[in-house]
Amino acid sequence: MKKTSIHLILATLFLCSFFTLNKAFACTRVVYQGPNGTIITARSMDWKDDIPANLWIFPRGIERNGEVGTTSVNWKSKYGSVITSSWDIVSSDGMNEMGLVANILWLVESQYPEFEKDKSTPGISISLWLQYVLDNFSTVEEAVAELGKEKFVVVSSNIPGTDKFTTVHLAISDKTGDNAIFEYIDGKLVIHHDMSYATMTNSPVFEEQLAINSYWKGIPGTIMLPGTNRAADRFVRASYYIDAIPKTDNTRIAIPSVFSVIRNCSVPLGISSATEPNISSTRWRTVADQKNLVYYFDNVMNPNVVWVEFSKLDFSENGGVRKLSLDKDGNYSGESSMNFKSTEPFKFVGLE
Repeated sequence: MKKTSIHLILATLFLCSFFTLNKAFACTRVVYQGPNGTIITARSMDWKDDIPANLWIFPRGIERNGEVGTTSVNWKSKYGSVITSSWDIVSSDGMNEMGLVANILWLVESQYPEFEKDKSTPGISISLWLQYVLDNFSTVEEAVAELGKEKFVVVSSNIPGTDKFTTVHLAISDKTGDNAIFEYIDGKLVIHHDMSYATMTNSPVFEEQLAINSYWKGIPGTIMLPGTNRAADRFVRASYYIDAIPKTDNTRIAIPSVFSVIRNCSVPLGISSATEPNISSTRWRTVADQKNLVYYFDNVMNPNVVWVEFSKLDFSENGGVRKLSLDKDGNYSGESSMNFKSTEPFKFVGLE
């Protein structure tokens, strides 16, 4: 038996044993870096049960607080954004008017700093982590520099109505193609910052994802790619295909090409495993065109893709909060900015 084959078998056995024990939910995120400033970020949201999602337009000037008690961080949004909510209690995906994109994915290895409500430590609810970034920063470099100062801690809690503790990591990208991954490991913030960090899935921690991908780069993707729904396999496929598709600034080619990659890494509806909770059905996908500022949303329960062109939006303080309801079989197609309705913002979940 060839040495390469032995290494492949050992790696496969390791991944199978690791992910059988892993209790993560599945998502994939990938960034397309094309010519002439063409940057496109895509992600899938995979979850065992239904995870209702709506699109929201948040203007500049919204006063927010971290929702964790008297020591909550307070801020006023500098930038407007379009976000996807989950259960209308958390911003789980989105892009701001400067082309900064943020995506939250599950990471079971996450362990956050200790926090006592109403004591001395400044904090922010994990439901607001992504929104804080979109509200305050225009580039990845800005976000890394500020969040690296650790002026506050991210505070997590159970998903309301469940006994599942929220454990996620955060990926951001900007219109230059820069990338950063934020993870809390053993109670400490770990930041991975590099333009090459274009792909992320769930477990293992990002450093180990890079190591797994390095192994597979030695095996030509035209000969063999790992094909299961496990996070490590999705990472490898996303990394390979995002570089294999045409590099073009023609959005009529680039956008559907990126959609095809994130769909390739999706899990068919109805598939789940009681013994492998990391395998969960894809519920929705987003694709963010950061050059042209267009945000696409693809709900698997609806055959139509909807999108929002930022040039048609009013992000001024007088623009108001608006919502596109998709969680109750809302049926829209194409550019949908005119279908958003003025409404009160949802309340981010925090500590009671």
